[in-house]
Amino acid sequence: MVSRNPRQTALVIIDVQNGILSHLDGERGDAARRALDETVGRVSGLLARARDAGLAVFHVQHDGPASHRLAVGSEGWRIRSELAPHPDEILINKTACDAFFRTRLESELRARQIEHVVVAGCMTQYCIDTTVRRAVSLGFDVTLAADGHATGDAGSLRFEQIIGHHNALLDGFDAGDREVSVRPCAALP
Repeated sequence: MVSRNPRQTALVIIDVQNGILSHLDGERGDAARRALDETVGRVSGLLARARDAGLAVFHVQHDGPASHRLAVGSEGWRIRSELAPHPDEILINKTACDAFFRTRLESELRARQIEHVVVAGCMTQYCIDTTVRRAVSLGFDVTLAADGHATGDAGSLRFEQIIGHHNALLDGFDAGDREVSVRPCAALP
């Protein structure tokens, strides 16, 4: 059952960093970056509503190694300015696709008695999918922002297909009495 109490709900924004899609080339890379810009606009609205509602807000930032597009301290590593954390919001740094893996995310959520997380960010088939599934298995209800996550093409799959596939696949995914629902940003939080 999804909690409607704002004190038990948190917004978790994952890896919306300047360099997240910088590795993509050509027309499809440009299309993915344009789609990301649109996604960031929707997530920015979601973030404003979450702040207004008094939800806890968590920003997850991937710490890449020195040669990575998200190398710690680089311009690519910085969180996009449209979603910059406020001083009272929690920043979680990670080094794996799972935002819970070797981070303090779970303990910070539990310390605030969070039961429901709203998830948005990048990249759909990696950090979003892994974190959503892990959150449910750890006992949190999850709402995935259907139009609030982004990625680039992967092999023969176009980013639009990847996003659509994950929205369909994750909607209703459950573990015990916890489950995932997928809703558009405009319907959240």
